Amino acid sequence: MEIQEKYNFGGWKNCIRMTDGEVEIVVTTDVGPRIVRFGFVGDQNLFREFKQQQGKTGGGKWLIYGGHRFWHAPEEKLRTYFPDNNPVDYNWNGKTLKLIQSIEATTGIQKEMEINLGSNNNNVRILHRLINKNLWGIEMAPWALSVMAQGGRAIIPQEPYGSGEENLLPVRPLVLWSYTEMKDPRFIWGTKFIQVKQNPDAKTYQKIGVLNTLGWAAYYLKGQLFVKRYNYNPKARYPDFGVNTEIYTNP
Repeated sequence: MEIQEKYNFGGWKNCIRMTDGEVEIVVTTDVGPRIVRFGFVGDQNLFREFKQQQGKTGGGKWLIYGGHRFWHAPEEKLRTYFPDNNPVDYNWNGKTLKLIQSIEATTGIQKEMEINLGSNNNNVRILHRLINKNLWGIEMAPWALSVMAQGGRAIIPQEPYGSGEENLLPVRPLVLWSYTEMKDPRFIWGTKFIQVKQNPDAKTYQKIGVLNTLGWAAYYLKGQLFVKRYNYNPKARYPDFGVNTEIYTNP
């Protein structure tokens, strides 16, 4: 595994590039914590890039930037959208890259991400950690949010199908937002999968949430499949009516 510091990406001059020779991750330490690139070496960035925002730092306005970011749920304007526009500290122990954000001034929360790129199978393990630095307890959930490149489709597995004669209890909640339109053609409601297509020409937002006990979701883009895996804990309390997987799409 190879690591490069002071790597320039999109105008951010203090990025860190990690590669196993086949896939690469680029993390900026100028803002964040943010992973701004993931993909095969020399190939497409599976994460969305907002060119007009690349290279920017500082300021009190929250910017989307693109890539993989770290939020806390449930979504709330003042708390969730704290601007992550300042540099982050990091350390590298020869195996794991740890990103450490300064304590958020308005929330008292500190974010850490630990990134480990495996030596084979193109696997990346990311640990997301929220630290409450207040003098009182806060109920919140870590929110590992990936902004994917345009033109693909998100895929969520359906719970295993069973007959109505034998299966009397529900197997999962499906959560809708006030702007969710279930007949929107971007949704494909299948027996094995729920798919959400990204359409740059669409005019509206769409969002759904599900409780995903199978522990994976994917994004298909131009012949490549990005799979995100995570554990389901039946004893945990999940936000937004009890869901652990959410898909949002806009133009």
